[in-house]
Amino acid sequence: MDVIHTVAELRARLAHEPGNALVPTMGNLHEGHIRLVESIRPQSACTVVSIFVNRLQFGPREDFDKYPRTFASDCAKLAAAGCDVVFAPDEAEIYPEPQTYTVEPPEIANILDGAVRPGHFRGVATVVLKLFNMVAPRAAIFGKKDYQQCIVLNNMARQLALPIRIILAETVRAPDGLALSSRNGYLSAPERAEAPQLHATLLRVATEVHAGKRDYRRIELSAMAHLAERGWQPDYVAIRRRTDLMPPLEGDAELVVLGAAKLGATRLIDNLELAAPA
Repeated sequence: MDVIHTVAELRARLAHEPGNALVPTMGNLHEGHIRLVESIRPQSACTVVSIFVNRLQFGPREDFDKYPRTFASDCAKLAAAGCDVVFAPDEAEIYPEPQTYTVEPPEIANILDGAVRPGHFRGVATVVLKLFNMVAPRAAIFGKKDYQQCIVLNNMARQLALPIRIILAETVRAPDGLALSSRNGYLSAPERAEAPQLHATLLRVATEVHAGKRDYRRIELSAMAHLAERGWQPDYVAIRRRTDLMPPLEGDAELVVLGAAKLGATRLIDNLELAAPA
């Protein structure tokens, strides 16, 4: 496995690897990241994993400075998973000058997580487009835990005619249902025991929808109240169309319920695809 820190080195290494695939990460890797690598390896001649904590997608009061950096253990995990290239640039390599040209996603970037974290998806889309230009992958894979991010990036690749196949992988969960996330490491022991309740709450929402209930706003508010009663600080629980994350219209069946809430100082997100009965 090659560990590369500059764009020039990366392009030289990949010059004869036209079938490479990219797994973008911010490091502090867990089993969910490793599953992405293992999923895409059989489909690519060369598997590239980027490790870069992207300042542009963090708000001014978020956890950029304390975000876990675990580079040595990340590389050990990637080597064991059969990764071919780790691209680990520093900020000066990704942003050698102020990034005044950015990718401005449409309205989907301003709802749900975008409403809570203004500018987040602009930062995500900008750095991912830069990584695409640096790696020139044939395919890139993202986990569905970040559902809104997946839609933003998939739409960006399609509308900008990028020659990249976007692969969306199912969320990897702990045995108790908690979606794996690098931020789970922030949780105290009691918080970790409580954390699966976010997924359990989304499952209850799905049960109500599958039972034919259609008062989606009442279901959402009830779910948020349930979390608040357990000590969470919910940002949203929302039932939306999968295609564009807009509120469902009559007859829409392909839905997703998304939730985001703080447990103590840790913000967790999760989602669950569901189908409304006809």
